[in-house]
Amino acid sequence: MGLKKEKGNNAAGYVGLLLGTGLIVYLFSQIDLQGAIERIVTIGFSSVLILLPFLVLHVSETFAWIKVFPPGIRGIPFLPLFRIQLIAETVSMTLPAGVAIGEPLRPYLCKRFIGLSVPDSVASVVVRKIMLSAAQGIYTVAGALAGYAFLQTISGSIIGFGGLGLLMAAAGFAVFFIFMLFLLLLLNGSVAVKLHQFLMLVPFRKMKDWLLEKEAGFLDTDQALGSFRGSPCGGRYLAMFYYVLAWFTITVESYIILLLLGVEIPLHQIFAIDISLAMLRSLFFFIPSGLGVQDLGYLIFFQVVGMPDYSANGAAFVLLRRFKEVLWYSIGYGVMFLSGVHLKDADAVTTSDT
Repeated sequence: MGLKKEKGNNAAGYVGLLLGTGLIVYLFSQIDLQGAIERIVTIGFSSVLILLPFLVLHVSETFAWIKVFPPGIRGIPFLPLFRIQLIAETVSMTLPAGVAIGEPLRPYLCKRFIGLSVPDSVASVVVRKIMLSAAQGIYTVAGALAGYAFLQTISGSIIGFGGLGLLMAAAGFAVFFIFMLFLLLLLNGSVAVKLHQFLMLVPFRKMKDWLLEKEAGFLDTDQALGSFRGSPCGGRYLAMFYYVLAWFTITVESYIILLLLGVEIPLHQIFAIDISLAMLRSLFFFIPSGLGVQDLGYLIFFQVVGMPDYSANGAAFVLLRRFKEVLWYSIGYGVMFLSGVHLKDADAVTTSDT
């Protein structure tokens, strides 16, 4: 079974890119760009600290991914998997509908660099994605509880009505339980086979021919997912810890940037702001890296909390976060091309099942 790209995702991705570009243009019309640059310049060499949380994020996600491969898979090397994580995440976060390319790249690269079968790798990628989403629920609940009073106080200014703290706590619980239920069903049923049977109802001969050709792959993926049944849960608990840690790096990064800018905002408030905007970014998943959505969101929150000269300090914060992403994604593309990987390689997953 492969992770197949959908053409419709490309259209949505380009719409998202246009929307994000429009929001960025609007953002620059609202900020004090000169003041922001002056504040960034004063940081100097200390700005290298901003790069560290993103490194911890990738390391944490790689350790977690090792733990969610089917139980029979042992001895997965960290560095090759870290390289795959960096490449796939870079593609997913920078291209229109990048997830539709980045996620299929993972099984292909696992086969190419580590020698793992596509069904086992697909199973790990599916479990990985579900657990990462469930971990966001834990992160959101923690932030909502830590900053509950703060979110309730500013709710009217942010969303136009009361209850933002309650809304974020409820959203976090809902995300966690929905994805954990999905994971339970996935690991205790014949999801891939049932999906194959459902897709066979599609009245297109070419699609049916492809499905018949790949039927063994669907069965193999179900077997890989089924191997989790009865296996010890300790590895998955540890994976969940790593994924939650990865989410927390967002707040650590925000705290470091504000410290370097000399802006004092209590940690629980930063935490609450970050979980709110991370959830908002998830809703606008079709916009690459949440372009414009998160940036404007930070400015709105900073204005509401009374950040001094928010149009300059807030803009400096946003620019530093985006500059950090540019550096890391440049590294990601550099690793990708030095490894001889191309975007079209994601198609290889749909033509190979072993």
